Amino acid sequence: MMAAEPGVQFDFLPNLPKANLDDRTFADLVEECLLRIPRYCPEWTNYNPSDPGVTLIELFAWLTEQMLVRFNQVPRRHYVAFLELLGVRLQPPNPARTELTFYLISELPQRYGIPQGIEAATERTVMDEAIVFSTDSPLVIDVPRLAHCLTADIPEPTPQTLRDRFAYYWQQNQEGHWGGPELPLFQEQPQEGNCFYLVFDPEAELAGNVLALRFQGRAATPTGINPQTPPRVWEAWTGKEWVRVLRREGDDATQGFSFYELAQSGGNPLQGVEVLIHLPQAWPVTQFTSYRGRWLRCSYHISQGEPGYSAAPRVVGMQVRSLGGTVPATQCQRVEMEVVGVSDGTPGQRFQLRQSPVLQREAGEELLITLPSGLVQSWQEVPDFASSGPEDLHYTLDGMTGTVQFGPLVREASQLVQSTQERATWQRSGTGGELTAGPLEFQYGAIPPRGSTLRMARYRTGGGAQGNVQAGAIRVLKSAVPYVVEVMNHAPARQGTDGESLEQAVIRVPRLLRSRNRAVTPEDFEVLTLEAGQGRIARCHYVSQDQPGQVQLVVVPQVVGGERSRGAPPEAFALTPALETEILAYLQERKLLGVQVACRSADFVGVAVQVEVALQEAYRHVEAREPVLRQIRTALYQFLHPLTGGMAGQGWPLGRTLYPADVVGVLQKIPMILYLGEVRLFPIQRRVNGWQRLPPVPFVDPGSQGLICSWEDSQVRSQHSVNLM
Repeated sequence: MMAAEPGVQFDFLPNLPKANLDDRTFADLVEECLLRIPRYCPEWTNYNPSDPGVTLIELFAWLTEQMLVRFNQVPRRHYVAFLELLGVRLQPPNPARTELTFYLISELPQRYGIPQGIEAATERTVMDEAIVFSTDSPLVIDVPRLAHCLTADIPEPTPQTLRDRFAYYWQQNQEGHWGGPELPLFQEQPQEGNCFYLVFDPEAELAGNVLALRFQGRAATPTGINPQTPPRVWEAWTGKEWVRVLRREGDDATQGFSFYELAQSGGNPLQGVEVLIHLPQAWPVTQFTSYRGRWLRCSYHISQGEPGYSAAPRVVGMQVRSLGGTVPATQCQRVEMEVVGVSDGTPGQRFQLRQSPVLQREAGEELLITLPSGLVQSWQEVPDFASSGPEDLHYTLDGMTGTVQFGPLVREASQLVQSTQERATWQRSGTGGELTAGPLEFQYGAIPPRGSTLRMARYRTGGGAQGNVQAGAIRVLKSAVPYVVEVMNHAPARQGTDGESLEQAVIRVPRLLRSRNRAVTPEDFEVLTLEAGQGRIARCHYVSQDQPGQVQLVVVPQVVGGERSRGAPPEAFALTPALETEILAYLQERKLLGVQVACRSADFVGVAVQVEVALQEAYRHVEAREPVLRQIRTALYQFLHPLTGGMAGQGWPLGRTLYPADVVGVLQKIPMILYLGEVRLFPIQRRVNGWQRLPPVPFVDPGSQGLICSWEDSQVRSQHSVNLM
């Protein structure tokens, strides 16, 4: 028998007594029909279970039972109606965000600008449509000029002791190139921590630019280093901290100022080779000691197990040029000056935008109404009309459906009008000035006059989890940009989520009613933080502070898409400055006066598991065991995932220690494994120059504000290893 379609049920809701409107079962219906046979069909005397007529009775009894089951349930549309009465709308999808790097065909002699709204997309295939991204801000690619080269013994957070090498050794030509006698970049006998600073002219706008630093030097002067992993770190000062700006080792053609590959190929190091630097979006002008400009730093840092410099690297010249720039981009398409419709002057009008869903509105994305007189008005979007008066130029926009609506005309009782005098005007009759009884009509929000033309100045459509593309996937320019030869996203797109479903809204509403849009308790802060993220935040944890009046939140962003079978690196769960700003601004309006709120990412600790297993005899063949080993590794990556890991599959708990017994419990659920051998845990800690795998430990403790995670990276050796016994 086919089961009835279940209604929307949630076990966490209070179990109030529910009336059973009709409690007849299938057996009751069949029995009732059989009892009525003698009355309505006396000639039917043989009604045993094998009779075809009884089969028909059972069929219609089953259909009736299904209708009764539905009759005793609250239909899905009633939930929608209840949510609408509460003013709840389904949240639209969130767009994925990344950074697009535009590379010029050649160096330009003057400043060059790329406007906002340039579109680039992924490649279209037979199965997949192209995913379009649009730049969020204009990009300025300027002509860089190197002003100072300073050296220091240690890389201080704010440099205090500096030596200017250009002032005593080199000279600058008319093209801005520096050169002269051999200049050691570090001490004659380099010590770890030695560094040199490159200070650029503050007049040039270089934030986000891609710089090519050309170094001219002698071959094989820094003897003893490994040219493939040179002991140096390139960083830029963002106004708050030093961030790394060398995307990959291949961007350093000098190979740590050794010029090794150039010398091996017979080239002349005096001609110079380049280091590609991708500058951060925030690269302000800063003054340290008496030097003012934009700061770049190269520090001497030795990785564990790698050799260092036996002699200081020397160069005889430096040049710099700009090859392009990087700008933030959002997965969306922009629609400008769309005619929405013409007003007929009636209250509660609805208009439909051509594209939906509509993303969260930004500055300049508003409704323009041209009156019959030709005057253009700018109307304001509001969440509802509860505080809108008859003269307020307000409208609502449902981001999920793209529906524009104006305020309704409501007939209200006189008692209600009396209690809300600030929103209504009394109607008086006669000389006594007494109030008229009965209902009054009140207009919530103004209505565009008849014949007015409605236009949406600009809005963005798109979003969804499909926008979480991998690095290097966006390579097709949709807009023509002069001098640009290539576009690429060096980082994967993140934070794209699908629109909210009805089930998710029903889960969200009880939390909203409990917090009442005010952050007081720890749970309130967690709930409102999730609400501020609009689906972009997977987890939020309130961290207790010793000082009163201070609130610290550990935020784990949502990561949708990607290859779950290979884990996810900690960088995927980093709290971006833009998302942090949105959270703090949202909580600022809802927290108590004097409470200070801070958001931060979790302290991630990586784990690489090495385990010995013996497979069942049916899976010991070479071709049969490889899928099983892949399944074991996938199970480990999912178990140690910040969002899908843990015993309950709801994400690895904050501060939870990992023990070998936890891994054993996961592997025992795989039926292809006969028995287990030794289980070893290798922690992976963050270091200055990246992640480093440490020796095995009995257990891995991430700390009170830490999260366990795992990902596949052969360079770090973070992948899980499964050995057959």
